[in-house]
Amino acid sequence: MTINIISPEQYKTIPWKNGLGETTELAINEGGDVTNFDWRLSIARVTKDGFFSDFSNYSRNLILISGKGLRLEHDNQKVEQLDQLLDMASFDGGCKTFGTLTSGEIKDFNIITKTSIYHTQVERYINEQFIVLKQNTQYFVYSISHEAKLNFNNETMELPCGYLLAISKINKEEVILKGRNLIVIQLLNL
Repeated sequence: MTINIISPEQYKTIPWKNGLGETTELAINEGGDVTNFDWRLSIARVTKDGFFSDFSNYSRNLILISGKGLRLEHDNQKVEQLDQLLDMASFDGGCKTFGTLTSGEIKDFNIITKTSIYHTQVERYINEQFIVLKQNTQYFVYSISHEAKLNFNNETMELPCGYLLAISKINKEEVILKGRNLIVIQLLNL
């Protein structure tokens, strides 16, 4: 099993692809950059209404992690409203998406994956949960407000709030994650 804890000091601040803001990049596949990557995890602070960057050939999962809400309109047709903590919108990165703030700025957690390589499964846990992680799956875990704990081989590892946990190559170990206000991401190869 491979475990890596990525601290906020390791995160990078980079411009949005469309140049209209900045994002905090938590992790990206090795060799990837904002114009060409297989997967990327980031947190964006949205301070005004506007269009989202074009990520054609990618799938996007966007989760509200602070603020009063965000309305997303995709291709002038489908509308998604994120009002509560950990509300999520899933959409095609190639959609022409316009975001409207409900009441002041927000922060959102973004999972963007290349549709030809990955299927992404995202779970959000507001209340404290015990989650058994599956073998042979690549995971990322982010806690927005509380410390989380990872138990395996009679050991306990703590994940501070605001840190990103990357886990892969789980073999026969029983790996149990415990926490609340968690985002748990599985990257599944197609």
